[in-house]
Amino acid sequence: MSALAGFAKFVALDGLVSKGDPAQTATNITESADLFRFGVACLFVVIALDIVVAWGLYRVFSPAGKNLSMLTAAFRLVYTAVFMVAIGQLLRGLRLLGDDGYLAVLGADQLHALALLEVTAFNDLWMAGLGLFGLHLILIGYLAYRSGYVPRLLGALLVVAGLGYVIDGFGVMLSEGAWTDVASYTFIGEFLLALWLVIWGSRLAISESQHHEDPVATTR
Repeated sequence: MSALAGFAKFVALDGLVSKGDPAQTATNITESADLFRFGVACLFVVIALDIVVAWGLYRVFSPAGKNLSMLTAAFRLVYTAVFMVAIGQLLRGLRLLGDDGYLAVLGADQLHALALLEVTAFNDLWMAGLGLFGLHLILIGYLAYRSGYVPRLLGALLVVAGLGYVIDGFGVMLSEGAWTDVASYTFIGEFLLALWLVIWGSRLAISESQHHEDPVATTR
């Protein structure tokens, strides 16, 4: 997911955008339309994987609190819905740079400006949606901390990572200018959770299949 989202965001999207220059941005996107579309497709795959991950994390952390784990999954699913809306902005921007006849009523400068505005709206919506993702991580961190089968330090780091996303979400909404990502410095807990699941996830699955009644106790 990180590889797909990173490629889409930093190569296929940001790599084609010239800040403050709608005409150059329009030229870049038009000349590299296939790359732009592939980036959008990668983001759709990320959304599908996000749904799978929401289900997987619910299974992992439901022994620590089923209702809270369900709420945690709900936050992630709502985030994916916001993400889907954000991706729609990119498709609209690409449509504005197409050759549809009805767009002839607008001048080239207007179309270029509107296309850049759609790309900017994608970034703003995604960043705002990451606030919901941050709440998801905070709850995951709390569940991890109280679970007894996940290192408590990892739980604390997940809460810190979640707070970074929440701050970014509110920062985009409340800041008048450009916002510097806080989550770029607080993401370590998210990475370590993925690493921990790769190493210990199979043991959790085996323990759950062998001991249905008390999966928490068997994984300590």
